[in-house]
Amino acid sequence: MVVLLDLNLPRINGLEVLRRMRADERTKRIPVVVLTTSNEERDVIGSYDLGANSYVRKPVDFAQFLVAARQLGLYWLLLNEPPPPLRGHS
Repeated sequence: MVVLLDLNLPRINGLEVLRRMRADERTKRIPVVVLTTSNEERDVIGSYDLGANSYVRKPVDFAQFLVAARQLGLYWLLLNEPPPPLRGHS
């Protein structure tokens, strides 16, 4: 499992979602890729400070976006070595 997280969500800021994920024992180890159009340095730094595993600027062109999403999926699902499950959790 990997979460692709946009920072520009309609009701809650993506950084707040990431903060909540990292604070919860059930979700703190799930890999999170911030996938957003923002190129603001504060967003990059804030994402990594809150525990993002990767920060990718989302291509504006839809075809390029599909290629980027496919590549991200292949990396996280096939190549990345996930951490072992937390003890006492399923």
